[in-house]
Amino acid sequence: MLNRIKWHLLGVCCTLFLFREVKAQSSASTYSALGIGEFNYSGLTHNQATGGLGISFGTGWNPNVVNPALQTRNTIFNFQAALNYKRINANNGTETSDVDGGGLSYIAMSLPFKPTKFTMGMGLNQLTSVNYDLEITSQVRGTNLNSFNTITGDGGISEAYISGGFLLAKNLSIGVHGSYLFGSTIRTNQLSIFDSLGTQVGNSSEFYERLTISDVGLKLGAHYYFRLNEKSNLHLGAIYQTLGDVRGKAFAKLGAFGQASDPDTPGDLLANDEKGSVYIPNRYGFGISYERLNKFVIGLEGQYQDFTGFKSFLGDPLNLQEAIKVGLGFEIVPDYLSVDNLIQRSTYRVGLEFQQTPYYLNQTTINDLGINFGTSFRVNQLSLLNFAVKVGRRGTLDQGLVRETYVNFSLGFSLNDNTWFYKRVFE
Repeated sequence: MLNRIKWHLLGVCCTLFLFREVKAQSSASTYSALGIGEFNYSGLTHNQATGGLGISFGTGWNPNVVNPALQTRNTIFNFQAALNYKRINANNGTETSDVDGGGLSYIAMSLPFKPTKFTMGMGLNQLTSVNYDLEITSQVRGTNLNSFNTITGDGGISEAYISGGFLLAKNLSIGVHGSYLFGSTIRTNQLSIFDSLGTQVGNSSEFYERLTISDVGLKLGAHYYFRLNEKSNLHLGAIYQTLGDVRGKAFAKLGAFGQASDPDTPGDLLANDEKGSVYIPNRYGFGISYERLNKFVIGLEGQYQDFTGFKSFLGDPLNLQEAIKVGLGFEIVPDYLSVDNLIQRSTYRVGLEFQQTPYYLNQTTINDLGINFGTSFRVNQLSLLNFAVKVGRRGTLDQGLVRETYVNFSLGFSLNDNTWFYKRVFE
């Protein structure tokens, strides 16, 4: 009877938010407990400040990992890296918890082998992130027993990529972005059962799952711009990313507390480095931007990914839906010729970002709405200090779910050099 109760509760934990109380978390998001975590749709620091603007517009001062076709605008060598910090206030209607976390976001390089015509890029980037720590209390149905679950998750999918942007025809560029996908996600569920007097019934058990990814991915991009007049351009961009069946291996075990991660201890071994795949649906993106040369840019972009076809590695039942992201971004340079005034020649950004996430719980869609700000200060004539902040809200208190209010900071730098790929005229 006790084993049957444990198996039932472990299965219910996949539908995390059906429980009564969420005590605490230390995560990127509570919702990263579902699927394979949160996807990074918003690009690098300068993209994030404009709501993810990067499909239809890019500059020569920063690499572009959103649309590889726009790398042709990088006419100088560029190295960029950034750190991030996120703070979340999670509220389930009865309790709130403040949590935070951060680390290295990405490393990116742009190599203009033939400036304006052929540029390559390479770097490391985070595609998805899983990071949560939950304490859940509920009553076992049909009994006077109470269960206490500690559910944790950490990891995600990263990519080491190499990309190329090519000028195919006048005003038309195409790009390809090839990735080696790697990373591990570890999830644990530690379960204890107590009677009405608070006495533990039986021994604590633990479910341990480790998914390791090793595969390749591909993203294609295109960009075209119309010259409206001598001072303005209209930009169009599109991307298509295909991941499909991402291969890996899984280890999963149900055992005694603290022993589930060891395949040689007693317990129920469900998967022992079993080879398989996670199906990640294709992603589409489109954008349009208006550029006033050396002054300002405003753009509207959207991305779409149908997670109704998502398949987890171990076949866990997940009711996911279509993911939609819409971003409206604006950036302005007051006076790019103002050599003596740092404030005037810096770039300022603002953006609005809406996401219909793939998470669908208790007949409720989980939406995410945020406002973004940022700037790029010139450290010298070429290099930049980049900053972005996003303030947003995700989820709802309806249907016993969790609402998150968060602030996300990104701080990075761009080291630029215009001597690597240009021939010297005078020695």
